[in-house]
Formats: sequence, C-alpha cells, structure tokens
Amino acid sequence: MSRPPAETGNVPAHDGDADKLLEIVQRTVTELRPQAAQGLRVTLHSVLDRDLGVDSLTRVELWSRIEHEFGVRLPQELFASASTPEDVLHVLQHRQATQSRLPRHTNHSGEPATGEHQTPDAAPTLIEVLDWHVRRHPGKTHVRLLGDDEQPEDISYDALQQGALAVAAGLQRGGLLAGQAVALMLPTGRDFLLGFFGILLAGGIPVPIYPPLRLSQIEDHLQRQAGILRNAEARVLITVTEARLLAQLLRPLVPSLARIASVAELGGEGREYAAPVRQPDDIAFLQYTSGSTGQPKGVMVSHANLLANLRAMGTALQVGPGDLFVSWLPMYHDMGLIGAWLGSLYYGFNLVLMSPLAFLSRPARWLWAIDRFHGTLSAAPNFAYELCLNKLADSDLEGLDLSSWRLALNGAEPVSPATLQRFAERFARYGLASTALMPVFGLAEGTLGVSFPPLGRGPLVDRVQREAFQLRGQALAPAAEDSATLRFVSCGRPLPGHQIRIVDDHRVELPERREGHLQFSGPSTTSGYYRAPEETARVLRDGWMDSLDLAYMADGEVYLTGRAKDLIIRAGRNIYPYDVETAVGNLPGLRKGCVAVFGSRDAASGTDRLVVMAEAQEQEEGALQRLRQEVNRILVDLAGVPPDDIVLVPAHSVLKTSSGKIRRAACRELYERGEAGRPRLAPWRQVLRLLLQAMRGHLGRGWQAFRALSYAVYIWLLFWLVTPLTWLGVAILPHRSGCRAFVHWAARLFIRLAGVPFSVEGLEHLPRNGASVLAANHASYLDGVILCAALPPRFGFVAKRELAGQWIPSLFLRKLGAFFVERFDLQRSVADSETLERALRAGQSLLFFPEGTFTREPGLRAFHMGAFVLAANTAVPLLPVAIRGTRTVLRDGQWFPLRGAIHVSVCAPLRAEGPGWPESIRLRDATRAVLLERLDESERSLSFS
Repeated sequence: MSRPPAETGNVPAHDGDADKLLEIVQRTVTELRPQAAQGLRVTLHSVLDRDLGVDSLTRVELWSRIEHEFGVRLPQELFASASTPEDVLHVLQHRQATQSRLPRHTNHSGEPATGEHQTPDAAPTLIEVLDWHVRRHPGKTHVRLLGDDEQPEDISYDALQQGALAVAAGLQRGGLLAGQAVALMLPTGRDFLLGFFGILLAGGIPVPIYPPLRLSQIEDHLQRQAGILRNAEARVLITVTEARLLAQLLRPLVPSLARIASVAELGGEGREYAAPVRQPDDIAFLQYTSGSTGQPKGVMVSHANLLANLRAMGTALQVGPGDLFVSWLPMYHDMGLIGAWLGSLYYGFNLVLMSPLAFLSRPARWLWAIDRFHGTLSAAPNFAYELCLNKLADSDLEGLDLSSWRLALNGAEPVSPATLQRFAERFARYGLASTALMPVFGLAEGTLGVSFPPLGRGPLVDRVQREAFQLRGQALAPAAEDSATLRFVSCGRPLPGHQIRIVDDHRVELPERREGHLQFSGPSTTSGYYRAPEETARVLRDGWMDSLDLAYMADGEVYLTGRAKDLIIRAGRNIYPYDVETAVGNLPGLRKGCVAVFGSRDAASGTDRLVVMAEAQEQEEGALQRLRQEVNRILVDLAGVPPDDIVLVPAHSVLKTSSGKIRRAACRELYERGEAGRPRLAPWRQVLRLLLQAMRGHLGRGWQAFRALSYAVYIWLLFWLVTPLTWLGVAILPHRSGCRAFVHWAARLFIRLAGVPFSVEGLEHLPRNGASVLAANHASYLDGVILCAALPPRFGFVAKRELAGQWIPSLFLRKLGAFFVERFDLQRSVADSETLERALRAGQSLLFFPEGTFTREPGLRAFHMGAFVLAANTAVPLLPVAIRGTRTVLRDGQWFPLRGAIHVSVCAPLRAEGPGWPESIRLRDATRAVLLERLDESERSLSFS
C-alpha cells in the first residue's frame, strides 16, 4: 500500500505551469462532474479517461481551454495520444520556448491562493481530514489509550492511517464493495480506531454497535444487535477474537452477514488496496439511535453533515490544537465517537481515551486523568456527574487539580439542575470553575450538537409555575414564595448556521415560553434513517427535523422538558417521567437511576395508566409496602395524581440502553407482557433458545432460497425460448418499422410471462412530430429490454462500437436502426458524433445511456456529454427517462434474477437555449437533477462516480 502521489508529480521544473495545468483540468472536470467536485484529486499522473472520466467531447473542451490559457497550439496527434496531464505538460514546456504567448486570461475559479491553515477547513470528507494531518505531522500523537496499568499507548496520525489501510485492504480482498455496511462490535481501543477508518478507506459504511456486557442479558443483546445488522444489511462484522464464536449466533438472524473477522485477521490478509472515490454526501457512518424510546433506527450521517457539525461546534466552543480531551465515553455512542474522537482528529488536539468500564468501576479515574494530562475538555451524561458526587469520598480526591478543565459538557440525557449545582459546589475546592459546566443539547439526527450555551457563563436554570406548565404548557415565572415549581436547564442557542423552532401538533410555530415540539434544521441535519423512508417522512419535512423532544424557548435559549413519546397525560396533566424517576430514585431502599415511569394504555378507558417500575434493594414484604407508600406520596406531590401501579422488581430488571438511559418503551412492553420482575433465564437456556431460533431461520431461508432458485431457472428458460425467436423474427422481417414493432411486442410478452410488475408513466411527454433525444439511467442488462417494452417503437439506440464486430448482436441491432459509437479511438468518436447529429437533423430520435455503463453499486455514475451536446447543437428536446427496479432484479455481476417491480418514468422535455458547451453542461445538470428526483431512495442515497 502506498500513499497518493504528490499533487504535481515528479516534474523538475516549471512548477507554475504544472499547477496551472492541473487547475485547468480540475476546473474542467469539476464543471462536467459537479457531484465529484469536492472529492476529486487531480495529479499529473491521473489517467484522463479512467481516473477523471474525460470522454472525447470533454477532451475537446479541455484542449480548447489549455490552448487558450497557455497561448499555444497543441499538436493534433497529442489529442488522441495524451493519457495524463503530464503528457500534455511536456509538450507545453517545449512549445512555450518557441511560441509567443497570447494575452493571459484570469483564473476561472477566482479563488486566491490559500495559505497554511491550522485545521483542514477545505477537507470534503473525513478521509481527507486524516490525510491533511498525516501530510503535516505524521508522527504527532493523536490518541493516548489508557489501559488498566495506567500506562498510555500512543497512536500517531500516521500509525492510524497505516493500520487502517491494512484493514481496508483485508476488507477489499474479502469482496467488500463501496457503500456496503460493516458492523464494529469492539470495545474502546486501538482496534476500534483502526477498524472504523479501515472501513471508510475501503469504501464501506461503519456501523458501530456495542458488545455484550453481561452473560445474563445475552439473548436480549443479540436480538437487538440482529435487528440493527438486518436493517443495515451488514456484510461484515468486525469483533474481538474471543467474541467470534458468540457472534456466529447472529449469522442465521442476519441474511446479509457474510463474514465475521477481527482487526488482526483483516490487517494480515494482504496489501492490495484501491482507494474508492468518496463524496461529501456519501454516508460516513450509520449511528443507530439508542432505542430508549422505541426500535433503534440508523441515522445516516454524511461526511458533509459530520464536518459541518464539527466546524460549528468548534466555533462555538473555540477549540484549537492547544486543547486536550479526556474521554471514557463509548465509541459506539455519538458523544464519544464524534465529540471526543473525531472532534480531536479534526482540530488536531490530543485525545486521552479510556474504557467506559474503567470509569464505571472507578469513577475517580476520569477526574484524575484530567488532572494528570491537564485536560481542557471532557463530556459526559448527567449520570456520570451524579456518580462522581455519590461514589467518591474526599479521600479519593485528595490532591486533585481540575483547574485546567475549561469545558465540562453535560448532555445525551436530561440535565438535572441539582446535579449541576452540587457538582459545581463540591469540585470548586479542586479548582473547577463554575463557568466550566456546560449543559448542551444534541442528538444523532443532528449529527451530534444542536445547541450550546455561551462560553464563560455557566448553567442557567429557569423556574416555572408547575400548574400552568402541566395543564397549559406555559412556562410562567412563579411568585417568589411559590413552592410548586419546576426547574429546567438552558441548553443555549443553536449552533452557528443552524436553526431551532418550537411548534405545536400542527407544525405551527409557537411563541416564547410555550412548550411544544422542538425541530431543528441546518447543514448537520441528517437526510433520514437508513432503509426506513416511512420513519424519515414522519420526522423530516421541508428540511425541519422533529427531535421528538418537548421544549420551550426563552430569550432565544432552549429549555428541554422531556421526550414527546415519554410524555404521560393523566387527568388532564402532562407528567414528565424524568422528574418523577429522579425523585423516586432518591428514596432509600430503591436503586438510584433504576426507575422507569411510563404510561400503559388502558383498553377499557382509552387513557394512559401511570406505572412506576423500580428496582428495590429490599425483599421483605413489609419494607416493600412502605416503599410503595413513599412512591405514591411522591407522585401525588409532583404530578398531582397517584400512580395506577407500582411494580418493585429485583436488581437489573429495569431495561437500559448501552449509554445508561432508561428504555421506557421496552419496560412498558415487559410490564404489559406480565414479565416485569421475573428472573431471567440462565445464559445456557438463552443460548439454547437462540440456537432453536437460528434453526428455524435456516429452514425458512432454505425454503426462500428454493423458491428464488425455481424462479431464476424459470426466467432463464423463458429467456432462451423468447430471445432466439425474437432474433429470428427481426432477421426475417424486411422493414425497420416492422422489426421495431416486433421487438416491442416480444419485450412486453417476456415481461408479462416473467411475472414482473411493470408500469410506465409520462408517455404523453414524447413529441408527436420531429426528433428527440432520450437520456436514461443505466443500472442493469435489463434496461434495453425494458425500454423496448416501455417506449413506442420509433427510437434508435446508441450502442458501443464493440458490438458492431459481433455477428449475432450486430445483425439484430442494425435491423433495429441502432447507431454504433467509438469509445476509445478519439478521432473516430468525434466522427461518430457528427453521424448522430445528421440523423437527428433528419428526424431520427435517439436513445442514450449517458453513463455509458453500469455497476452493481447504486447511484448515478458520471454522464458522458454526447447526448447533451447533440441535443443542444440540433435544438431538439431532451427527455430524461428514469428506470427504477432493474438493478434489484438483475444486478451487475450476478446471473440470478430476483423478483421485483420495475417502473419507467418519461419526464418532461428539457431544451437548451442554444448550441455550445455551457448550454450542454446546463442540460446535463438539469437531466441529472430530474433523474435523481425520480430514482428510488436506494439509488439516490449513494451516488458514486
């Protein structure tokens, strides 16, 4: 594996000419392939056609610009022979010695030369962020891993990249394709870091999931992870060697899972690595929501989302290379992955990283690490600050110095005003400034951060009247003597470039101090949930994402009040579970942080029943009864109504997410099934039940495989029956019109006999008279058959010239009036374009596949310019044609047809305003935009070039 070559290659002189030439090539290719603009790296060694997608017409425009801006005449033979910009540069340097230059033109980009930055502000993807640091300081320490022995293991930027490249090579050797998901079930450590970036470098999509913590919960854990893996369609699971046997139980539950491997195995399998092209809008990773309010959903976080959020958070927090982040946060959680690791990567400051178990077993290790390494940044959920308050004695903190800790971020779960106050008071004696405490709001759907308070102010707590808030949602200031109040913490203002609004149930924006649904928008907002369009449509509309949180605004700042799904309406009052859980959890005899309050629908009355589930340390019935009385009293005091049921359960019965949040929806399901408090099955019985379930899965998939095989055999038998008859009919029929009509009928018969749901719309857009150009996306070998069936039989296909030399397809296509064009001989390709132009002017309509070819990966490839130049020069209408479903039915590289619906959309005609290259580019861009709107979500979400 080798790093990418230098930008200007190995040219000893005329560096200015090399830079100028590369700028012209970059600009030209960028105009022709705007979807690849930010991720494209042009070097002197880039192959024009293979690496940059420069076809014959593009080359004509490129040659014109080079000659114009250098003031030279390039030899005619160079047009066809030049393979790289370096070939052109050698000729330019020779010609400039003998020719006078024409007046120099200004740079089309208009961008001034940029100097050295402290951060990779121009990086379009996370991969370029790492490249940026490796080029500038490869040996600088990036992460310091703290193990049990407290001795740090340093990882430099170069070590991270080289280790990740080894993993990427192993993944590619195993057949991983660009855009496929790879799950990471690894603890915090070197393997996670290398695995995550290795997946990115291989072109895959990382899916961080958490490993099992306790054997007693293995069944619930594996069932939840199987749901994530199925939704992500993960091809590979990377995990620790010790967990591979256990992970095998997931394979029968996840049909897409082809391999389970460790980082060491992948890194030792080979060194052949091919760098895929990655774009800003590509998915950087899938962040699955914690599931505290329902089924986990995969949030699609693009590179653009991620970098926009990192840049906005960095601006708000004024971070820089001089900072140091200390983190124990899990790497599968967005606060640990993005806030701690990727934030430190982007801004180039050190990250001291320890295991979450290290903190949970000894919370003091977190604070002492901040002291030892002079940490300036650290973040944690509210429970971590509470744990430090309750579990650490003064003797544990003797000599502690927290004066370097300038930002103590508190987020990921509801922030308690009492915790903030107590933490500030206790740790002030150890040098912690009260202004360092920073409650923040964020969520996976916003990449991470959504709102931050201003620096240096400290927490802001708002007191409101309880009655007015619970009954009417009004956050009114109470009288000084009023004790019936609620307290909420400000999470600040929206990040730079982002917006927040509070709306009612009808999406009408509310005034300040009125509780409603919090919605946000901005460049960090996800495009939705992976393979869950219905869920996406439910929360994302017109660019505004519903956070499913309830909140109000006051003086422009956000105050979170609860989760919309968790809100319980009882006796006309809004009851917020978190407040009740916190109060109940403080009762002696109950386990703090192990209380779930939820509403259970009463079918008879149609209202919510208020249920409290709490883990009790006591087991004696008298003690349990007293606890129930105390819980009842607290509910009446806080909510104004008594609970309908109080369920006291043994330890570890209240279900939580990996980050410690109460899974209220799961607890409600457990309660409604009557299983709350029941002892869990022994681990061997859970494993046995999983094995039985796996066997049933194997049998079910076996039956499905048999049906699929039977269908495939039938389709191929049908193909070999219909195809020869169709070819023979075309060969016999004397007239082109008859041949086209016969093929149209045969294609429709084949589709009908194949049982493929098939539909066509937009035929009314086809011009009744005169020629036109059709530009269709290309996804499968089926596309030609589908278009023959969908379109009236008057279009001439434009095919590659290689088919003209093959007797069987050549005879068939010639009888249909197809035109053959050259793809490799550039001069002949230009001549073929002139032939096509004459055909259009004579009234022959033409059908193009502008992508030229297809691959198995979803998304539109870069367009060749031929169809658009012809349409502009001949002033004929161009109609985009969107074909949906053929890639699913018969994907490239497989000969096993699958069942699936196919739909063809003929879109409204587009017209160029005149001939010429700029109008051709505009026509191409408009066609691409129309096709992207019409294609399936799976076709649009990953756009490769």
